[in-house]
Amino acid sequence: MSCCLLDFGRVQELRQVREFLFPKHNSAGPEEEKTQAENELTWDDSDWGSWENPDGKENGAQAEEEEQQQSAPWLQDCVLSLSPCSDLLVIAREHKAAFLSAKWRTGESGQEEMTLAVTWSGTLSAEEGECISSVICIPLASQKRSSTGRPDWTCIVVGFSSGYVRFYTESGVLLLAQLLHEDPVLRLKCRTYEIPRHPGVTEQHEELSILYPAALVTIDGFSLFQSLRACRNQVARAAAAGSDVIQPPPLAYKKWGLQDMDTIADHSSIGITTLSVFDQMKNASILGGFHASVKGSPPAMSQYITVGGGPYTGFFYAIEGSSQPLLSHVALAVASKLTSALFSAHSGWLGWKSKNEEESVQKQKPKVEPATALPVRFGLPDSRRHGESICLSPCNTMAGVTDDFGRVTLLDVARGIAIRMWKGYRDAQLGWVQVSEARGERDLATSPSMPRRHAQFLVIYAPRRGILEVWGTQHGPRVGAFTVGKHCRLLYAGHRLMGVNSVTSQGWQIHTQQVCLFDPVNGALRAVTIPFHLALSDKKSERAKDMHLLRRLTTLLRSREVEPALLESEAQSVLLDIKHPAIKKQALESLLSNKTAPVSCLTSVTRALLASLKEQDPEAVDESLLQFCSSQLKLLQLYTDVQLLHTPDTSPTEPEQPSFSSIEEDLARVGPVLQRYTEMNTRPCVSFAQDSSEPLPVRTFLSQLEWVNGELRVIKQPDTDWTQLGSFLFWGCLSGQSPLQRVCETLQESGISPQQLLSLLLSVWLNKEKDILKCPDAVSHLHTLLSTLSSMKGAVDESWDGQCVSPWWQQVRTACVQSESSAAALLAALVAHRVAKNAITRLAESKFQEWECVSLELEQWMVCIKQLEDVLALQTLLCLPSPQGPTGGSVTRCSVKTLLESGRGGVADCVSKLLFRQGVSPDLLRDILQRRGENEPTQQPAQPGGEEKLEGNELLECVCQRFPNSLSPDVLFAHCSWENVVQWNKDPEVGQYLEWSVEFLKMISSPHIQLGVSAMMWQTFIVKRFSAAAFLMEKVGKAPKDRLCRRDVGMGDAAVRSFLGSCVQLLQTLMEADSAVEEVSAPDVCVEEVWGGAEGPVSIVELALDQRSVHYPLVQHHCVLASLLHATMTFCLRLKPLSLFDSKGKNAFFRDLSSIQLLPSGDTDPSLVAVRQEFLMNVLTGWVKVLAESEENGVKHSGAEDMWPSVCMELSSLLQVNTDILRRHLVCELYNQGLDLRAEEVMMEVQDKDVLGSQLLVLTGQRLAFSLLHSQSQTKPNMELLARLPPTRCTWLKAMDPSELRCPSVPLSQSSRLINKVIEMLPENHAQYSLALHLLEAVDSFHEEP
Repeated sequence: MSCCLLDFGRVQELRQVREFLFPKHNSAGPEEEKTQAENELTWDDSDWGSWENPDGKENGAQAEEEEQQQSAPWLQDCVLSLSPCSDLLVIAREHKAAFLSAKWRTGESGQEEMTLAVTWSGTLSAEEGECISSVICIPLASQKRSSTGRPDWTCIVVGFSSGYVRFYTESGVLLLAQLLHEDPVLRLKCRTYEIPRHPGVTEQHEELSILYPAALVTIDGFSLFQSLRACRNQVARAAAAGSDVIQPPPLAYKKWGLQDMDTIADHSSIGITTLSVFDQMKNASILGGFHASVKGSPPAMSQYITVGGGPYTGFFYAIEGSSQPLLSHVALAVASKLTSALFSAHSGWLGWKSKNEEESVQKQKPKVEPATALPVRFGLPDSRRHGESICLSPCNTMAGVTDDFGRVTLLDVARGIAIRMWKGYRDAQLGWVQVSEARGERDLATSPSMPRRHAQFLVIYAPRRGILEVWGTQHGPRVGAFTVGKHCRLLYAGHRLMGVNSVTSQGWQIHTQQVCLFDPVNGALRAVTIPFHLALSDKKSERAKDMHLLRRLTTLLRSREVEPALLESEAQSVLLDIKHPAIKKQALESLLSNKTAPVSCLTSVTRALLASLKEQDPEAVDESLLQFCSSQLKLLQLYTDVQLLHTPDTSPTEPEQPSFSSIEEDLARVGPVLQRYTEMNTRPCVSFAQDSSEPLPVRTFLSQLEWVNGELRVIKQPDTDWTQLGSFLFWGCLSGQSPLQRVCETLQESGISPQQLLSLLLSVWLNKEKDILKCPDAVSHLHTLLSTLSSMKGAVDESWDGQCVSPWWQQVRTACVQSESSAAALLAALVAHRVAKNAITRLAESKFQEWECVSLELEQWMVCIKQLEDVLALQTLLCLPSPQGPTGGSVTRCSVKTLLESGRGGVADCVSKLLFRQGVSPDLLRDILQRRGENEPTQQPAQPGGEEKLEGNELLECVCQRFPNSLSPDVLFAHCSWENVVQWNKDPEVGQYLEWSVEFLKMISSPHIQLGVSAMMWQTFIVKRFSAAAFLMEKVGKAPKDRLCRRDVGMGDAAVRSFLGSCVQLLQTLMEADSAVEEVSAPDVCVEEVWGGAEGPVSIVELALDQRSVHYPLVQHHCVLASLLHATMTFCLRLKPLSLFDSKGKNAFFRDLSSIQLLPSGDTDPSLVAVRQEFLMNVLTGWVKVLAESEENGVKHSGAEDMWPSVCMELSSLLQVNTDILRRHLVCELYNQGLDLRAEEVMMEVQDKDVLGSQLLVLTGQRLAFSLLHSQSQTKPNMELLARLPPTRCTWLKAMDPSELRCPSVPLSQSSRLINKVIEMLPENHAQYSLALHLLEAVDSFHEEP
């Protein structure tokens, strides 16, 4: 009930606007930009405390002040204008401007909030050297009958230093430009239609006034409105037709030459005024003397007020009809064309010439009409004071004036006198707020025809002090003060919508903002809200007195140290003294919501207030206040009664032994899983300590209960609030500290429905699971409470006949299936099932119902309990701690409802996420599932204990037994494969994720599922990175480095190598699955019977089965490319992979695998085959080098490394390369590396022995040449061996180059064995057969000698 400053919008992109308007800031250094950003986003407290002591600043703060002036007050150098509808903001400086329009978005709190974002920015000046001097936004009303008061569009009027006035749309399109005077435009102001408050007020016409240093131009609002609409329509038609915009005709205006003032800074157009007869005679006597004549009727005059210097304030009066509207010579010259132009299709807007024809005219400045002299009638002379601005009140009766002395003067417009002055407001900015009195029903009944009262408040923003003040006028006190920033701007339009009149405004609710404070620090737009009663005098207003009492009570409640007795007496006194019912209710609400007031005080005060209301005349008492007091007193009494029962019960009620014995049987059945769940959830964790002995605060209790039609209801709020209230009512009973029967009787007598009591009981039970699991007797107490609540009147419908489900027990089941507290939900369901079964049995015995009618409710309970048992086992598994610690991911909570809503794959999805967090490998999961298949389906898991890993395996086996269909091996493997590839996509550097994903994929036994999952993985995650890697290698022509891989593929070079290997495995799996699809039928996706109602997202398996079949040759085509890329990255080879394929092959890459593409066929170009052969040879060479290095280092090579020869042979058949050539090359490379045994193994598969023999003979010669000729020590045996050879053979050995051998130092025994292999391969008629024999004889003789 006091003044408040509320945020109603926010300006976005403010920094971009500043950089656009102040380009010099963009050239600042990094440190300066950082400082500027911090100043824009933080509070400026460099001048903190200047409000109290403006002159007491220290000299040491001058540097900070200079920095502040350079960075923060940039908005003071700009011209700002906000539309009165708050949907458009214009910020301009020099020749640039930015238009910001309103947009609505959803904030963090979920509520819609308005933001202003830049929609247009650019340069507005057209003449050289001109700058923007004034801007005003005028919203134009819609002419449609369906309009409700919102503007059709907004026109931006801009005045320039050249004298031009231009009109723009919101998108920066120029509509109209006119030179009315050759001096700079000082100020633009607009007056729009206001609904008269009573018949005596003269209806004012709309107009736009433009102030120049010595002239004032006024444009009639009606003609301006019509012209702007026509210009906008013409621009839209020209844009649609693609033609040039036609120059529109000029506006009609009046120009007054203001005389007898030295300088003019601002003005206000008051409108048409009519003097009274006395004022007319007085003015005539002053102006004409004693013999002056007086006209019969006072003339109508337009009043203008200017501020400046000499005099300080000037009052001008222009008699209506004394000056004709002015038109420029252009309009007069073309007036004769008007008739014919209306029927000309090519004449443009109203027949004026086109743009090209008027170029010569536009280059010349238009003629400026002379002004009509208007002398000042009187003023406020003050030779030293200079006025800076004037702000007219909404009712045109007062005006606020600022000057260079730091004063704010309040003028009486009609009398022309200063009635009030404030000092200490240098550089002040003014605005007005007009508030209407709210009329109650009683006022409308007593005086419906009386007009509502209005109050006007002057808003003053003092930037030097950083304070915004609200003052009542004319002589009212300061009613509000707010501490704001020192660089804000107070935006006051002073007008509303243009184009509104007394007819069109009927039924409209024009939403306009009167005063707005713009804070450039955070971009907030704030509106000042003022209640009407602040304008009333304290002596005459009961409401003001009541507000004073309310503030007194609020101050008392805020004080921390106050005695309860003093608080009770003061609050009671204040409440009884307040007269107005609404304020009395507000005071009572403030008292009841106080957190320190004791309940005895609240009860006493409320009882006293209720008694005083009952003693008054019933017709004079507000009925709503009486009902509120009565209901709150009942709630306080209930709170007191329940609080007294929160004491340990001396004779607790014993539970029913027969019923509880049956519950123990159910508990024994779920005991192992329940015990393990309890152990999982009772591990040490961080929690906030709460005082459990502290009762529920009374204000919270009152805020959650309400009386509706004589019934006590719980207000629907979040679960935490329900839990808090439920704990207050029932936790004492559940923990055995309160008498169950007495508590239930008290609650039943209070009027709360049994259904809401049941909701509160279930809320506290389901949300305090940890405390319940620690309390051994909680289950028995819950049994007693449920039995008692079920026997209450209105709980179970007496007319229930068993043919349908009971709403009472359905409420229990609904709460259990929605709860994520699995153990508490299962216990509640078991207890409720037993209570319901006993009640149904008694009902059947009393009414002799058939068993078929009873079984319907019990069947619902059996399904619910089975679902809750399954969820408990699953939740126990999900609670396993992650091996990565707290960063491994939070525990997934599930309920029956979430599993039913997650579709048929919800269970497998949860388990796959858990297995990923646990780091379970594919082999380990396969072993666990195989053990599950070997066990009996009915076998229960062992008791908890042993190692953590064993415990996790047992839990997984238990869950798989409960979900035999949802967690079948193929379904689980498919989900694990998908989860791993999803995680790999988030972190591609970890190649193990993708490798495990492919391994899981290979374990799927169904080819249909395997095919679908492979195709989805390829299309969703793989093909984009795969194509990026291929194009990157094609670009660089070799295995790319780590930097390039990270830039193009998104992972390092090592990760790319692993990724390409996984791509090969994935495509091979896809081909194998496609080959086996025809042999078996597609499997059915089924779930367990109790989970048959699952609805939600389609599972991975269902999506896989819906995938289209792939085109096998296209998959094989991609597999060849993947193998080539993998080999290139593995052995760091040079290759442009796409160059190994013709145009058909290139075009087929990276297409949808299910599409039919045109693939290469027939014989390939020999040059292409040669390039392929060379690359495959390089792959074999690289493999041999890696193999030799691993054997030299003693590293045991894996089986994956031995697969490269077979891969090359498979690729050779697909790439039309001769396989035998590759084998011969591999044999030679192995001998070259000294791996003779491996070479002999491969030699057996070579077909062309003759060529291989010739190649190996050369290699043998290189070995012997190194041993005999190039060795470090030339021994005597070596010389003798050379002597035995014929000269031709010696020459042949000397011609051999042993530098080509990578392992030249090979024992002669291996060389002898190699020569024997050569002799075996060469036929006797071969040209080199004799050479091989000579070499063999020489080597053998060398071995025979000692």
